[in-house]
Amino acid sequence: MTLIPLGLPTVARPVGSAPESGPLIDTYGRVAADLRVSLTDRCNLRCTYCMPAEGLDWLPGADLLTLEELTRLIRVAVTRLGITGVRFTGGEPLLSPHLEDVVAAAAALEPRPAIAVTTNGIGLAKRAAALKKAGLNRVNVSLDTLDPDRFAAITRRRRLPEVLDGLAAAKDAGLSPVKVNAVLDPKTGLDDAPALLRFCLEHGYQLRIIEQMPLDAGHHWERGSVLQAEQILAALRGEFTLRPDPAPRGSAPAELWQVHDDGAVLGTVGVIASVSAAFCGTCDRTRLTADGQVRSCLFSQQETDLRALLRGGADDDALEAAWRAAMWAKPAGHGINDPGFVQPDRPMSAIGG
Repeated sequence: MTLIPLGLPTVARPVGSAPESGPLIDTYGRVAADLRVSLTDRCNLRCTYCMPAEGLDWLPGADLLTLEELTRLIRVAVTRLGITGVRFTGGEPLLSPHLEDVVAAAAALEPRPAIAVTTNGIGLAKRAAALKKAGLNRVNVSLDTLDPDRFAAITRRRRLPEVLDGLAAAKDAGLSPVKVNAVLDPKTGLDDAPALLRFCLEHGYQLRIIEQMPLDAGHHWERGSVLQAEQILAALRGEFTLRPDPAPRGSAPAELWQVHDDGAVLGTVGVIASVSAAFCGTCDRTRLTADGQVRSCLFSQQETDLRALLRGGADDDALEAAWRAAMWAKPAGHGINDPGFVQPDRPMSAIGG
């Protein structure tokens, strides 16, 4: 895989046309094998770094992909484009009426992809076992703090117990490894981080701390308020002994650290430094929005409309070609650190994580 220096321009290079077969590759030599599928833009929380307190104008139901359309596109991705991992996201994917059905459809494909869900955990306690039975392999649960008041301030909802119940149910159902995704609050996050790690070690979860990215609906993100990886690691080292994980990182977004105690490894913690140490050079992701748009990058300003092709009667060859062309034009990097960076119009809830 070709590593891309961060100084490269973020516009795509017009180098020929996309290959008609083989891996889902871009002009920089990166191969996309991880598909993120947003099932809905709706959410039952109102996290301050994602959407306003009053919520957003949701996509009309007719604009969303149907179960049949979803399963067809996932089949094209897996059987024609070489996708080996499918992650269902939102919004909040547990709000989708299709979740168990689309998980089962993905699990029935040959070759079978690894299947994951990223969720806020609300409602997971009641559905974890059914999702496991449908074919789900594991979950990532968003949890930014263990303090009830801070949780309410960040999410604008008092639903922390439901998230904790969802985590426990996921573990009991065998959706392992259960990962916890934390976006730390700029004011309280350095206090929250050690408590989250201690909680995850005690319960057998894996913590991933994510630098806050410019994907809020109000476009209020400010670089100066972001808690960066080095600050986060310093806060953790105040209470834990951390050593670099010797396993190759590959295309994983998180840099992993082993937590040591008297020579024993208690577990790992990951830091996803999307802002301060971008990892675009090894990105292996392609994204499908709930309304059927392919995005080559989380911060892309362009989308390719597969829904229109589907509803216009396109065959699988045409869908494959359009998807390949979209990824062929993937930019070198997200450009967050470029002077001319422009935040995408869609917020995270409408893109899918």
